[in-house]
Amino acid sequence: MDLPEELSLAVDGPVATLTIDRQAKRNAFALRMWQAIPDVARVVEDDGAVRVLVIRGAGDGPFSAGADIAEFQTVRKGEEAAAAYSEVVHAAERALATMTKPTVALIQGWCVGGGCELALACDIRIADDTAKFGITPSKLGVVYHQMSTARVVETVGPAWARYILFTGELLDSEVALRIGLVHEVHPVDQAAAKAYALAETLAKRAPITLAGAKQLIARAAEGRAADDEWSHRWYRASYASRDYAEGVAAFVDKRQPDFTTIPWPKLDQDSAPA
Repeated sequence: MDLPEELSLAVDGPVATLTIDRQAKRNAFALRMWQAIPDVARVVEDDGAVRVLVIRGAGDGPFSAGADIAEFQTVRKGEEAAAAYSEVVHAAERALATMTKPTVALIQGWCVGGGCELALACDIRIADDTAKFGITPSKLGVVYHQMSTARVVETVGPAWARYILFTGELLDSEVALRIGLVHEVHPVDQAAAKAYALAETLAKRAPITLAGAKQLIARAAEGRAADDEWSHRWYRASYASRDYAEGVAAFVDKRQPDFTTIPWPKLDQDSAPA
């Protein structure tokens, strides 16, 4: 996989890290960077040894100041080009949000615009106390994408979604934690260690449970909560799985379960166990 120079993917045991390194632009995303995200998602999904993806800025941040607005007069000039650019951004968002493996955003410093969109596409967000959050279409004359808007509403509720999207103002880490935009906030010198400790914990959990939970949560967030044949396929797959056998055996033996040799479940086109 060829990545633009501002992005790098590294694997350490079961945890992969996508690092954003464009410090001169506060890690703002150029078009080529958005285009690379679906490839990153595919590589992580296809790597049987990887269980979790962490996304972060290089060093102590920032996470990302968003899309590179300087490009807008070229790659996004005119209605047709703007629509094509937006589709690339939302393809990147979809690729992250629909991964079967859990994703963790480590947020330090700026997390604004497209950077916040990227973070919201991740399952869990861990921030340090320097983090600043904002979504700024009201400052650009842009109507925010429906899918992205839905993700904001799903995360913080409609009242705070209105505040965030109407004002375009920045929120500090304390407010972000209070409204549910992030899951945890830690001092700047502890946030990375906390995020990776969480990633290691996720990597030790049962693959069938994490993959199934992601699909059932996504379905519930869309308002589809019925217990139907699709959900029963997940239940049956879990009861027949090596994960379940190991979990029960570990409980009986009074030991920690070891799921590390169990492969990640494959899904069919309906996002159910293949």
